[in-house]
Amino acid sequence: MSEVQKDFEPKIVGFLCNWCSYAGADLAGVSRIQYPPNIRIIRVMCSGRVDPAFILEALKNGADGVLVAGCHLPSDCHYLSGNFKALRRVTLLKKVLKDFGIEPERVRLEWVSASEGDKFAAVVRDMVEQIKKLGPNPLKMEAKK
Repeated sequence: MSEVQKDFEPKIVGFLCNWCSYAGADLAGVSRIQYPPNIRIIRVMCSGRVDPAFILEALKNGADGVLVAGCHLPSDCHYLSGNFKALRRVTLLKKVLKDFGIEPERVRLEWVSASEGDKFAAVVRDMVEQIKKLGPNPLKMEAKK
């Protein structure tokens, strides 16, 4: 591991569904469940409303990873099928990222309900470790050159 990666603390942007995942993150906070401070949360009304352009913009602007979290499949979505839309979009985006030489593991889709504060914290901890292993976002490294 290089000197840069030893001190590397990833920046993660999280797009969280208002009805499930954001409430799960809130539960983690009020329950004082510890998780790394590397994530910046953006509340969206539904994970299905997260446009792939939002994810690309986050990566382009220096995020090392992006988490999209929504309601559990198949039937927990407040808007009925938003979670399926998110699944299709993120799956396709990961293929595109791979074609452009960006690790698809930098983008993660998770299902976290309002009662799963512990799961939210575990997902964030796991994602921080995963991104640390990948190292800094190559787009960020290109911008510094």
